[in-house]
Amino acid sequence: MQKKLNIAVYPGTFDPITNGHIDIIRRAKKIFQSVIIAVAPNPKKIPLFNASERLEMIQEATSGMTGIRIEMFDGLLVHYVRKKEATAIIRGIRAVSDFEFEFQMGLMNRKLRPDIETLFLMPSEEYSYLTSTLIKEVASYGGDVSDLVPKGVIAKLREKFKER
Repeated sequence: MQKKLNIAVYPGTFDPITNGHIDIIRRAKKIFQSVIIAVAPNPKKIPLFNASERLEMIQEATSGMTGIRIEMFDGLLVHYVRKKEATAIIRGIRAVSDFEFEFQMGLMNRKLRPDIETLFLMPSEEYSYLTSTLIKEVASYGGDVSDLVPKGVIAKLREKFKER
């Protein structure tokens, strides 16, 4: 059996976490002993869920997994990764359209910290089209997303869209 690498960071806004995110976490866990799910505020996005709600949903969705930590972070990703003594950044790539942006970010991160690698992981085919934005849009119109998000997320989405 091949030895697993130590620590990877999987950053994102996770607004909300989807089954595609869970799929990437499981794939990363096959490679790394520990995966830190780093929940980031994204100033370019207005989240539906606040930070504590997102953390709670991720904790619930990953409760049966070992070697997972969930934390909030702010600032430059490579600084956070270095502080956590991680060796890699995990990014999910769904389609070619994701690749250009992720490739640029990966190269910038390498320029800033050559000792940190970026690993691109593809989700299972069934999740290759899935985004948190798409989930929120479908749920806002009452569409059924129950097979696309962890169970705890469904109730949270219903609550949010009932409030509006």
